[in-house]
Order: sequence, then structure tokens, then C-alpha cells
Amino acid sequence: MTYSREELVQKIEVARKALNQSIDEKRQYDEVYQNSVELDSLIEQYIVAGY
Repeated sequence: MTYSREELVQKIEVARKALNQSIDEKRQYDEVYQNSVELDSLIEQYIVAGY
């Protein structure tokens, strides 16, 4: 699925907040890792799209 620049920026921001919250709340490793992988994937899409 291809997102517009604005959609990707919004999704990245939401994923970043979710990752930070899971770290701050000392959640299970699996949850923190999954949030990190999701954020990394969105950042990769942003870079590949050339934004």
C-alpha cells in the first residue's frame, strides 16, 4: 500500500508515540519490539518513497 507523504508522516508520529509510551510504561519486551519494528517499517517506506 502506498501512502501520501502526509499520511506517512502522521503514521510515523503515531507509531513513535506508541513506542515511546510502551518504553515509558516498561511494557513487555515483545510489545516494545513490535512497536519498534512498526516504526522502522514506516520510516523505511518514507525513505524509499523519496520524501
